[in-house]
Amino acid sequence: MKTRNVHRPLLFHSVLWILAFVILIFVFSKGKTPVIIDVLYTLSFLVIIAVPVCINFYVLITKFLKQEQYIFYLTGFIANALIFGAVIYFFFQTILDVLFPSYFFVSYLSGNDLIIVIAIFLVSSTLFKLVEDWFYFNSNQNKLLQLKSLQFETQLSALRSQINPHFLFNSLNVIYALALDKKETTTKAIVELSNILRYVIYDSDTERVALKDEITLLRNYIAFQNHRINTLQPTILETSVENEDFKIYPMLLLPLVENSYKHGTLSGKETEPIKIVVSQKDEWFTFSISNPILHTKNAIEDKYSGVGLENLKNNLNLVYPNKHSLNIVNKNDQFNVTLTIDNELT
Repeated sequence: MKTRNVHRPLLFHSVLWILAFVILIFVFSKGKTPVIIDVLYTLSFLVIIAVPVCINFYVLITKFLKQEQYIFYLTGFIANALIFGAVIYFFFQTILDVLFPSYFFVSYLSGNDLIIVIAIFLVSSTLFKLVEDWFYFNSNQNKLLQLKSLQFETQLSALRSQINPHFLFNSLNVIYALALDKKETTTKAIVELSNILRYVIYDSDTERVALKDEITLLRNYIAFQNHRINTLQPTILETSVENEDFKIYPMLLLPLVENSYKHGTLSGKETEPIKIVVSQKDEWFTFSISNPILHTKNAIEDKYSGVGLENLKNNLNLVYPNKHSLNIVNKNDQFNVTLTIDNELT
């Protein structure tokens, strides 16, 4: 959608010149009932003055005023008023005598009054044109904002619809691994998974959630992963939260934790633990996570690897444009991610 003026010349000029005629006929007849000579004089005056008005509309405003070349516009405006003021002053009476020889016209305006009327007319018609431009621009802007809002919501819905199946697929891999090993904790893991999915599918289907709910999700997810991974170094989760009801976009953090478990844990092996730090103070929120890079593969190949991180980046760009930083460092067999959000202007 283009935010340009949709100028309708017929409607615009009809309103403009009818309004101008009503005002001028009242002025020229001095408030009395107009007679035929007043009507002829007013119509003729409007025909003449239509020329500088159109020059102002379609040349000066378009080429100078809208391009913010104010000095050129002001110079052209004054020249336009003076030139046609002189034309009307010196030739208008002669033109009337030629066109209407049976009528005797007396000038309704003196020289100074004529310049003033022309200037007022041009200024008023300019304002009228700018009002029209503003009206259409504002209308187009509103339509554009509505369209962008619809596109925004559609994109977020699409991203969420990718996150939920992606999370479900990875979680089912956990249940699958437990079932293969015939572990007694399989039933408990299924119940825990249902609690996680209830939040992912239903509770997170809102514009913002409380930070405490996202932290609870992380705790539940870590406990769920403990059924699958027998590690000597459990995941470390540290929190320093000033306001538990701090609002955040849902499901931003889980993809990072998923990614760390996928690439940074190995059952039965002593490795560096995954470390998660969640901090919030005032309007600032920081989430950092680090894990060793073990170059492992899942029992079931996940051809959708990387979807979670890509969705996270897309969500951040949509929800927190220019209000977040996502720093990813892959160095010395350590993978570190730090997410910072400034919630002050959201």
